Amino acid sequence: MSEHQPTEPGDSSETLFERVIAREIPADIVHETATTLAFRDISPQAVTHVLVVPKTRYRTVAELAAADPALLADMVDTAAKVAELEGLGNGYRLVFNTGADAGQTVFHVHAHVLGGEQLGHFGRSSE
Repeated sequence: MSEHQPTEPGDSSETLFERVIAREIPADIVHETATTLAFRDISPQAVTHVLVVPKTRYRTVAELAAADPALLADMVDTAAKVAELEGLGNGYRLVFNTGADAGQTVFHVHAHVLGGEQLGHFGRSSE
């Protein structure tokens, strides 16, 4: 996949993830269900770094939780399946970045499944 420009919170244009879901952009798909798609991140932040994306677009996890809690549950179930498939029995991190200040650059809700190594603490970046 090529580098992408961040989508803005109010941007209604097609996102990178919608193009991956439509198979317009290649991705290393790890798992797929009727409602979700899981594929490897192009800039991994851990040994295992997989994105779990709902096939229906919601901008943030808060928006998704309010509108379709069952789909949010499907995303978490998919993340657990990815962890199983990737051999992350010792643990994994499931992260939703919500908003630009949290680092969300694609405004199509997605979960990061990170693992395969001992993960450090997270929070404020060191100055």
